Amino acid sequence: MSTESLFKPFVYKNLELKNRIVMAPMTRAQSDNGVPTQNIAEYYARRAASEVGLILSEGTVINRPSSKNMQNIPDFYGSEALSGWKNVINAVHQNGGKMGPQIWHVGDTRMSEDYPLAPMEKASTMTLEDIQDTIAQFAASAKSAKDLGFDVVEVHGAHGYLIDQFFWGVTNTRTDEYGGKTIKERNRFAVDVIKAIRAAVGEDFTIILRLSQWKQQDYNSKLTANPAEMEEWLLPLKEAGVDIFHCSQRRFWEAEFDGSDLNFAGWAKKITGQPTITVGSVGLKGDVMGAFAGQGTEKTDLIELIRRLDNEEFDLVAVGRALLQDPQWVQKIKTGNTDELLDFSAESMAKLY
Repeated sequence: MSTESLFKPFVYKNLELKNRIVMAPMTRAQSDNGVPTQNIAEYYARRAASEVGLILSEGTVINRPSSKNMQNIPDFYGSEALSGWKNVINAVHQNGGKMGPQIWHVGDTRMSEDYPLAPMEKASTMTLEDIQDTIAQFAASAKSAKDLGFDVVEVHGAHGYLIDQFFWGVTNTRTDEYGGKTIKERNRFAVDVIKAIRAAVGEDFTIILRLSQWKQQDYNSKLTANPAEMEEWLLPLKEAGVDIFHCSQRRFWEAEFDGSDLNFAGWAKKITGQPTITVGSVGLKGDVMGAFAGQGTEKTDLIELIRRLDNEEFDLVAVGRALLQDPQWVQKIKTGNTDELLDFSAESMAKLY
């Protein structure tokens, strides 16, 4: 099996990558009181030195009440946290890498009952003033990313967190301009976030938006049941300023709709004409839900991934747990030393190395 297509350069706007491999965002929750430490910088720098094309950080939060649900999730605001992130991006660049922060608001999701929180912000109950300030804070964090020297910014709009809660009819029961019966109507919050970010960072800075059909609240949920509904979802986001769609599936090889082999990233690219990132159990047999349940999984080959990439179904490939387990994963793939690839151990979820 040739992996040549994984190692072709990728160029879009100001973003020039040495290959098609992206490190997927994975929550580490090891930034002391929200401030990234030297250990965090070294963690990302190791992946840069191993030739990851683009590193996307763990979710980092904006300056809003209840934007995080664990104390040591990193902030992306405030002088101390931003100084820590400056150290991170400098370390990544010094090791030949490119990187963007993923900016995030968790909404009313909870990971720990021990973390004291401000009142939860919910899509259905936020005031218009809350919404406008949240939009402004997304833009402020994105502008900080550009100012610090990051190469891109990613907005987390997936997995049942705040932006996704506006998309989803189950959690968005609003009757004003930020609600509605259709995904086209419920799109407005995300569209306004992207427009504000685009205004803050300018036309040449690359904006990635991570989306998912499934939610942590409902693994079988689908925001869109067919390509026509997906058009109503994605095209306004493209027009607002999204450059690259990061399309999260639990298993990348699964077709998104009946009657077509295309996965989520494939459909997003077909509909929007924009570059897309696929993600979901790349290089591993079991999906991420097993890891959340404390289960490991065996490695597997990349034959199906390469087939789809060679067919130009998507442009970039995000790798999560395999890179978490093994910082040298990319180099082993590149040199053909696949016998040295590691199975995934769930213990890696809690480690920083």
